[in-house]
Amino acid sequence: MIVVPIKEGENIERALKKFKRKFEKTGAMREIRSRQAFTKPSVQRREELKKAAYIQKLQEDSE
Repeated sequence: MIVVPIKEGENIERALKKFKRKFEKTGAMREIRSRQAFTKPSVQRREELKKAAYIQKLQEDSE
C-alpha cells in the first residue's frame, strides 16, 4: 500500500502528485497491462534482446 504523509497545511494537489509519482514507480499499471494478454516466453525474450541491443547502440553512439 502506498502511503503519502501530508504535512499540516500542505496543498492536496502536491500530495496527489507525490502519490502519482510513487504509484508510477511501483510499476503496477505496467504489470496490469502486460497481464491482459499472454505473451509466449520466446517472444518476450526476443523483445528483451531487441531492447538491450537498442540501448547498447544508444550508449555506443553517445561515447
